[in-house]
Amino acid sequence: MHDLLIENAIICDGMGNPAKAGSLAVKDGRIAAVGDGDFGPAVETVDADGLTLAPGIIDLHTHYDAQLTWDSSATPSSSLGVTTVVIGNCGFTIAPCKPDHRDITMRNLTHVEGMSLAAMREGIDWDFESYPEYLESLSRRGVVPNVASFVGHSSVRTYVLGDDASKRAATAAEVAEMKKLVADAVRAGAIGFATSTLEQHNGENGVPMPSRLADDHEMRELTGALGEVGRGLFMLTKGNGSPVPYLEEIAAANGRPVVVAAMFLDPSDPERVFNEMAEIGAAHGRGREMYGQVGCFPLAMDFTMRHPYPFEAFQAWRPAMEAEGGDDYKRVLADPSFRAALKAEAKVPGVPNRFSDQWDQLEVVEVADAANAALEGRTIAALAAEQGKEPFDCFLDVGLLEDLQTRFTVRILNADEDRVLNLLKHPQAAVALSDAGAHLSFLCDAGYGLHLMGHWARERGDFTLEEAVQAITSRPADIYRIKDRGRLVPGTHADLMLFDPATVGRGKKRRVQDLPAGATRLDTPAVGLHGVWVNGRRTVGPDGLLTDCGKPGQVLRDFADS
Repeated sequence: MHDLLIENAIICDGMGNPAKAGSLAVKDGRIAAVGDGDFGPAVETVDADGLTLAPGIIDLHTHYDAQLTWDSSATPSSSLGVTTVVIGNCGFTIAPCKPDHRDITMRNLTHVEGMSLAAMREGIDWDFESYPEYLESLSRRGVVPNVASFVGHSSVRTYVLGDDASKRAATAAEVAEMKKLVADAVRAGAIGFATSTLEQHNGENGVPMPSRLADDHEMRELTGALGEVGRGLFMLTKGNGSPVPYLEEIAAANGRPVVVAAMFLDPSDPERVFNEMAEIGAAHGRGREMYGQVGCFPLAMDFTMRHPYPFEAFQAWRPAMEAEGGDDYKRVLADPSFRAALKAEAKVPGVPNRFSDQWDQLEVVEVADAANAALEGRTIAALAAEQGKEPFDCFLDVGLLEDLQTRFTVRILNADEDRVLNLLKHPQAAVALSDAGAHLSFLCDAGYGLHLMGHWARERGDFTLEEAVQAITSRPADIYRIKDRGRLVPGTHADLMLFDPATVGRGKKRRVQDLPAGATRLDTPAVGLHGVWVNGRRTVGPDGLLTDCGKPGQVLRDFADS
């Protein structure tokens, strides 16, 4: 007898084949049969009533490393069709971590990934120090979705260099120690090694994240650990100092896949991402396995002037970053010389991933004082023209007027969908970049998979439903060597989602208060999602996450080597 039988479904197998009517049976957490046959009795039978059954979404770019220690559900991803999350991206992890380094690790994450310091201080249970101990900790606690984890460069660097991790290059002996940590982590079950060289990735008070201090020798040695072990991916969020040809050299030296983030369409230099994707494609043609992580959302952020993350890419913003949270912060924001430097830098063309002249995309969402309600829904471009001010002055003045509490939103990257489509369709694209678990007060793109099916497939017609499902299931599983997931085939793990293709998508943005210490986050609920199963156990129903679903996920440690 089967454990579960889902009947009367439209089966979308995740491999791009035409969807067709059928049923699916599950036994011991794996798919036992799929098709249009008579599969016999089952302990539980679900009538899909013509809804579409597909593999669960595999989210390649999340930052749930801290949150999973207090929230086994990886909220909100589990309720958005995601059955497997990959954590540790950009190298911003919480293991390995010595007790003396816990506070700086949390403070850096507060800044670089927009996480609540109060929530982390209250929520993280530090019952681990080494990376293998961290994996064991997650396994003991249990998880709702499956979890695969990168070992993170910044954590490894801090573990070895301590307070010097963000100050200097490592010695040869320190590099050797870091390399051993990376190799041991991969042997213990890390999916690979992740790092960041992106100039905008700064920790507390604008200090560079530790990985940005790595020199060429360190980078080649640590990535070389993957080649020596013979498994694992190298994931990099690239800055200007890590061009694609350099990354191709690393791929060639180690024989391991290289995944490059974040491949967004940047209005300040719109051809750059296409040139880099072309370089990735050319490298792949020469036998180097390389991919670019692309996103299907415009990168939009909500923020206040207390932590205006979209502006931290400006070098001229550094005085504000250094003063943030202190008594001088407002004085800096009002300083004419500070403002003049910002205006001058904003005129420099071609600076990647930085807010440019996008004032028509920057809007006042919510005022703190009802007397200023007329500002809501207005763009800074319109307000500046109305007030006869330069946009930067208008923006900063609004923030100061309301004691830094005004809530803004801005669309920075990926706004031109017709051009973004070229990225999504690129042969070396890996659809990802949800950033789920990070920037919780700024954005919620955890529903990217539902958006791909609803917006890009149904509404725009740029993909068939089968193509969209494949892009978020079997394709990421294949790229990341995640075995027996992402496809509806007998013998594979029963990670499933049941949805209505006529309505599937994500709902309106809302703010909820469900983090430790009462911290808030943005949320976008699922639309048209009727069920999710992880390893054969139902975790989501028509009304959302089931509170009694248990913890059916697995901490994944065994990946395909090829």
